[in-house]
Amino acid sequence: MAIVTRRRFIGGSAIATLTSGGCRRPPPALPAAPREAVTTEDVLAQALESAKKAGATYADARVVRRRTERVATREDHVVSVTSGETYGIGVRVIAGGAWGFASSAVVSGAAADETARKAVALALAARPALKRPVELAPAPAAKGKWRTKMEIDPFEVPLADKAEYLLSLWPLVKDVALVKFASGAIESLGEHKIFASSDGTLVEQTQVRVWPAFSVTAVEGGQFESRAAEVPPMQAGWEYVTGSPLKKDARSVAEDAIKKLKSPSVTPGKRDLILAPSNLWLTIHESVGHPTELDRVFGLEANFAGTSFATPESLGKLRYGADIVTLYADKTAPGGLASCGWDDDGVATQRWDLVKDGLLVGFQTTRDQAAWIGEAASRGTSYAQDHASIAFQRMPNVSLAPSAKDTALKDIIAATDDGVLVTGDGSWSIDHQRYNFQFSGQTFHEVKGGKITRALRDVAYQSNSLEFWSSCDMLGGERSWELHGTLWDGKGEPGQSNAVSHGCPPARFRKVDILNVNARGKSTAAGARGREDC
Repeated sequence: MAIVTRRRFIGGSAIATLTSGGCRRPPPALPAAPREAVTTEDVLAQALESAKKAGATYADARVVRRRTERVATREDHVVSVTSGETYGIGVRVIAGGAWGFASSAVVSGAAADETARKAVALALAARPALKRPVELAPAPAAKGKWRTKMEIDPFEVPLADKAEYLLSLWPLVKDVALVKFASGAIESLGEHKIFASSDGTLVEQTQVRVWPAFSVTAVEGGQFESRAAEVPPMQAGWEYVTGSPLKKDARSVAEDAIKKLKSPSVTPGKRDLILAPSNLWLTIHESVGHPTELDRVFGLEANFAGTSFATPESLGKLRYGADIVTLYADKTAPGGLASCGWDDDGVATQRWDLVKDGLLVGFQTTRDQAAWIGEAASRGTSYAQDHASIAFQRMPNVSLAPSAKDTALKDIIAATDDGVLVTGDGSWSIDHQRYNFQFSGQTFHEVKGGKITRALRDVAYQSNSLEFWSSCDMLGGERSWELHGTLWDGKGEPGQSNAVSHGCPPARFRKVDILNVNARGKSTAAGARGREDC
């Protein structure tokens, strides 16, 4: 029995020839017994055929290669190099109205047959506990390929080159007074996937994400403060790392750490709050991204991030924010960490509003969720992190729309009489209905009379999701809009990770509770932010 190796999977997929010229020949009829698999498509076809013969009314199969790599440095030396890879096939079926799933690390016709039969058996075993049968929204059959736009695959770049890049940062900051430590990391995440379904979909996708990170720590008198660079992870190639401002900004990052160390603590109270995109993205993630996941809304998911304060009945009725606030989901955004051509239900990705002019108007759905809220089609948010994980609803890129005016951060500062400006992301906490929250950041500055007057420290802001977004009264324009995000957003049991981006302009929020958290000695090291299951 032939086995499809990783090398053959990457270089020998039949999908390119079968879809070229806009036509596809029907596959040959399969014999009753598993036939010898020659290509990845043969393995997928075997899985679908075996599932059908075992009693499935629907089946899909994914062959996935997932790679991770991280190079980390401390001052002038490498502290760790880690890498991981998974490869295999996952088969998901509906039988007796219930979902069933099984996977195998062996990619062959025989393994596909066995895995499909296991998936059907599990679905039938789950049927007695079924409260209502799975109902899939219709989706047109899709054919095609999609890949990350990039010039250089980071997995093809030698580890020595990555280490050399990171080690070149320490000489740029080591002579800055009070700077004692510096940490750097480059993380790469790659996925190559071929998906087929009994609905006739056959698609191939390659996603590559990369994140260069750098953090500096200043120490004086037994106290310390850290400052992390604000270079976000992105779906891109190695050229994103070499073209990033890490080297250019390294010294200013170090100087910011000194300013934090020497700055006074904030005086708590209600102040206007100005958030840079490098901070606001995480607040969007926690207060909008998670609450609009439909499984959380129905109380069917609570791991890592709890459920949601939103309800199915609140759709189209709940005042989520001010009239100027429009928040949307978009799995097509260029560079977005969650962007792709099709989700793991085989549904073409799209953009849609979650909050329109301050009103809750949408949720995140998959094919088996759309009917729950009376929608005729999925929003395309199904995802599984690897072949051994079942696909379920995952967060798309969720972003805040900019103002139609060409407003910049400096204009928002100039219009603020008494406020605090927060840049960069830091610690966060939010309750299990995604409602009451507290966030910190990287740098903090006092704004008086339309001008930045001094740096501050020990700052956090506290609010609840609806009050916070309702207090928004000023937004930056399109040119001030930035994309940030995380490589590691956790959900599910067993847990899975999804990479997701959030775009936004700078924004002002009126009369928000500013806290003094007395956070001396607490900081976010390079790499910590993106590895949180947030």
